[in-house]
Amino acid sequence: MKVIIYFGHHKVGSTALQSYLYRNQLALMRQGLLYPGVESESLLHLTAELLGARDDLSEPQAARLTAAALSQAPSMNVREPHNAMAFQMLAQASKGRVPKWHVALPGVPQMIRALRMQEKYLLPETVVICSEVMSNFGLHHPELIDRVREIYPNADHQLYCVLRRPDEYLISWHAQRLRFGDKVAALSDGAARKYANTIHFEYRKTVEPWLQRFPEAPFHLHNYADVLKSGGSVEDFFATNALDMPAGTEPPGRANESLPRAAMEIARRGNHDLAPGEAAALRRYLLNSGDDVKPIPNKEIEMYGAALRAELLERFTPIHDWLSKITGQAAFFPDLDEMARCRPVSEAEASADFLAQIPLKALPGETLRDYIRALRQEAVA
Repeated sequence: MKVIIYFGHHKVGSTALQSYLYRNQLALMRQGLLYPGVESESLLHLTAELLGARDDLSEPQAARLTAAALSQAPSMNVREPHNAMAFQMLAQASKGRVPKWHVALPGVPQMIRALRMQEKYLLPETVVICSEVMSNFGLHHPELIDRVREIYPNADHQLYCVLRRPDEYLISWHAQRLRFGDKVAALSDGAARKYANTIHFEYRKTVEPWLQRFPEAPFHLHNYADVLKSGGSVEDFFATNALDMPAGTEPPGRANESLPRAAMEIARRGNHDLAPGEAAALRRYLLNSGDDVKPIPNKEIEMYGAALRAELLERFTPIHDWLSKITGQAAFFPDLDEMARCRPVSEAEASADFLAQIPLKALPGETLRDYIRALRQEAVA
């Protein structure tokens, strides 16, 4: 049996791939590929699908099973089961907590047993373990990589990971944190330097522990720009690993919409200044403001400043040299020099332009209208 492990990174299309694997479980199983669940809800979801597809069921029975499976949106445990397991592993290793969107999880031993039982009884040719959260293992808890390897100790393993040029990646990651309501500094005011000591910049410390613990496994380390050129995360994953996409299935569209860069500082300020409910309402508006606001394009907005860009490039160069060496390329990121190039519009200018376009009547409540008025006055002061 072959086991393909997608262990990262964040913000490179993993959610779209997980969505495709979940939505097409039955068709993939018919081809010998298993995207296994780790707890009862995901297993029962799959059972309902399997029963609903039986030829010997009456039409009413099949309809009831299908309706039950579709009656409510599946939880994150169902859609992203291996993230659930990875979060549980990290929580146990660091005595932390699993994020609130993964609820009622069993312990890690029970999850691993569920994975092994599916191998035993479903007899797949290929198992896909897909979790960008596992990119957190290498830096502080490499022993968790050993635990992943030991789930299927006799399988033929393959590793797959996608990395994004760090200046672009950090902006996308920071936008996601803002979207989740985190109270953080601006990238240009300390946040980027904090990220530089984490998996969000230290790509070697993220990847190398996996290669060390799977020394015989083929590994595929891809530049996100190349993944996009190949059609997207689903297409690249299937093509790279010589897997067939079942006939009639299509990859989902973009799964994680990001804040426009012109709106990031507005959201950041709101997270600090407003009550949680008001801040969440502001973020929802900013994410869905396309009918009201035409922001300055992301590619034109400078989020760092020249000095910080130069500093980040200098720090990343030895990491990039290592990536290039292990992948046998002249340059893993051929456009690495873009890290040093400043964009023409400052974040402050882009934010002021966005604020000026917001129709106050479109905002949900007087508190937010007053807040946007205050930010506008501050921007022109």
